Amino acid sequence: MMKSSLLLCVALAISLGLILVAGYPRDPEDEEYVLVNNKCQCVTVTSKFVPSEENPDEEILQRNIRILVPLQARENISDPLSPLRTTFVYHLTDLCKKCDPVEIELGGEIYKAQQSTSCDEPETCYTYNRDKCYTTNFPFLYHGETKNLQAVLTPASCYAD
Repeated sequence: MMKSSLLLCVALAISLGLILVAGYPRDPEDEEYVLVNNKCQCVTVTSKFVPSEENPDEEILQRNIRILVPLQARENISDPLSPLRTTFVYHLTDLCKKCDPVEIELGGEIYKAQQSTSCDEPETCYTYNRDKCYTTNFPFLYHGETKNLQAVLTPASCYAD
């Protein structure tokens, strides 16, 4: 299991290096750039310029991938009784897609556009996205009658202040 996890991380690191281009704008005030911060799948990808070991006068772009594996994650995070998740799959194209619409101006008119075409597909979350409201149904016995009630799993995101 440990060997396959290590291979996954190495494959992810190599693939990410090939996908993200090195022609990256540099801001002298900000040392490290966050390229991906996917809280749903617990992945953060950053890059920064570091001095080259071979030529100290030259800088190279270094990419760092941090994957947090939630140990008690369930197959269905909204169902506390579902089995523990044993498989975690990461697709670089899904991690790097930008689904938030942006406004662009074309011919004097403003349009909304998004940078990815696969945003309608549901995202597999390995932990709660704190910006979304998660609920689950459970049986509740009251005066001899069983009712299905809905329980909130993330109260902070379900109720307004």
